[in-house]
Amino acid sequence: MAESRTKEISIRKIHGASIFSVVRMLSSEFVLLVSVACLIAFPIAYWAMDSYIQEYAYRINMGWELFAATGILAIGITILTVGYQSIRASMANPVDCLRDE
Repeated sequence: MAESRTKEISIRKIHGASIFSVVRMLSSEFVLLVSVACLIAFPIAYWAMDSYIQEYAYRINMGWELFAATGILAIGITILTVGYQSIRASMANPVDCLRDE
């Protein structure tokens, strides 16, 4: 996505946008998508795991901490991945990106 939006990033940088604002712009969409995916997946995963565990004599209790840690880990990986690509795209010289037109 960062490669396809290089011209937009370059124009924003020319108009004075900071690297942080560019990273926040690109990361916010992905963090929202991952959050929605977690909200959909967690109840389904809880139901599936609970029905699977019921077959065993010795069961464990699944707490909300497991799902919270999983969600935080997924969002963290998303921020690191998208942040790295965004920083790399925003550090490029905007003149080189816009020169092609």
